Amino acid sequence: MATIPPPPSKRQKIAVTEKLQAQKDANVIPDDLGSVRVQFVDQSTSKPAGAPVSIPVADATVKNLELLLNTLQRNVGGPSTRSCSHQTIEYVQIAEPTQDNSERIPYRFTYVSNSPKEVADKSVDIGNDLYHSIIKPGFKTTEESISLQYTPQAVFRVRAVSRCASSIPGHGEAILSMAFSPASSSKLATGSGDTTARVWDCDTGTPIHTLKGHTSWVLVVSWSPDDTILATGSMDNSIRLWNPKTGEPLGPPLKGHTKWTTALAWEPYHLQAPGRPRLASSSKDATIRIWDVISKRIETVLSGHKGSVSCVRWGGTGQIYSSSHDKTIKIWEATNGTLIHTLSAHAHWVNHLALSTDFVLRTAYHDHTFDVPLTQGGKVAKAKERFKKAATINNEIVERVVSASEDFTIYIWEPSKSIKPLARLLGHQKQVNNVTVSPDGLYIASSGWDNHVKLWNMRDGAFITTLRGHVAPVYMACFSPDSRMLVSGSKDTTLKVWDVRTGKLKEDLPGHKDEVFAVDWSADGGKVGSGGKDKAVRIWRH
Repeated sequence: MATIPPPPSKRQKIAVTEKLQAQKDANVIPDDLGSVRVQFVDQSTSKPAGAPVSIPVADATVKNLELLLNTLQRNVGGPSTRSCSHQTIEYVQIAEPTQDNSERIPYRFTYVSNSPKEVADKSVDIGNDLYHSIIKPGFKTTEESISLQYTPQAVFRVRAVSRCASSIPGHGEAILSMAFSPASSSKLATGSGDTTARVWDCDTGTPIHTLKGHTSWVLVVSWSPDDTILATGSMDNSIRLWNPKTGEPLGPPLKGHTKWTTALAWEPYHLQAPGRPRLASSSKDATIRIWDVISKRIETVLSGHKGSVSCVRWGGTGQIYSSSHDKTIKIWEATNGTLIHTLSAHAHWVNHLALSTDFVLRTAYHDHTFDVPLTQGGKVAKAKERFKKAATINNEIVERVVSASEDFTIYIWEPSKSIKPLARLLGHQKQVNNVTVSPDGLYIASSGWDNHVKLWNMRDGAFITTLRGHVAPVYMACFSPDSRMLVSGSKDTTLKVWDVRTGKLKEDLPGHKDEVFAVDWSADGGKVGSGGKDKAVRIWRH
């Protein structure tokens, strides 16, 4: 017989009522604060968007600020304004937009304090309104002018995956890695302990090709940015290249490493010589090798690490980043293989790296519009433009690196300015497995052996929230292409979808019968793929 809890006592009821009332009072904005002057500034160019605007504090919510900025940018018709003096637009009333708001752009607002009293710049994301984010904490008063930096959010919106569309058997052993094609969510590649890689049709839930050739576990799979080549790295120390359309191998395997491959990174599309893509591979043998994919030859061997190289990334500025079990991160010049910097701060193995520009480098000229340029020059120009847009902060191309370690810490680096870390992120209670940066470059998600996923601010490393729900170590996490959601896969057999803004669980996705090792969210946002110890590939959709 089930135990029925007793009804709450009078004291408990009063305590709950008081708590709810306190929460309600905390969110109320006083009516007697008058107006505040706000100057909107573009974060990437540092240019002001029109004249300062006087806004009633009671109406200064993020939604209304967004509507006002769209009006100033002429994206929609919106708030009515009064007396347009040459200095300030005096703001009267926030009204709903009178024109079609299909062109309205969602924005994220940040206040950056550059007061001489403070040692370092203090940045604050505007949560719900200006009062609770800036005025109440004392950063500014209503007598002062507030400068708000704005960043456009994704104009498309990804819907949360909520059901398993297909569970596809085929692999004979655990699935160790997976990656969606950068062009669409229709094709998914997986690598398995059964020595094969497979390409799947995610629309019909059927296998397309089985890629046979490796003689040991396939540890990593990676698509070229133009979607024409699939690379696989294995425990047999070799790398193989495949045509994903036919499933045929592209020549003999790439042999050179003396131990197994740990990671693969393609040269960014806008840096490639026409028709000659290059591939970087890292290995347990403490080296990174750069391969000419067409001639199947080693161009350069980057040796300098004293331990296994755990991760490699090829940046959009032409530099290669590698992390190792020797506790260091090294930065190499991709053209001639010279060592530029060695970053030392971690006290234990460095497990994983992520770049602030990872998403645009992976997808090159593919985006949510599915508008692919017809010419080679057009594709390169679009890929370069997308990279510059993602990497530009205050008129500078900035590429940041995030490193995760066995010492429970995460570091943010900006190697173009300093070899000292920009921020040290503390909070995990055990080793950190994986880090990933949101496509808009504003958030970091870290997955750890302490069963938690943590969210951090990419700009200054500030802790945002802990996503609690998993009951076993979290192996990896992946952002949705619009940066509004995050999916995590865990040893507890579940996937969980989280709302990044609120930090709350959006969807719980049980279904796997054993540990989930690999998870990926397609670049167009339509599907999530997952695989693990139960040997089945699962495709999740809305």
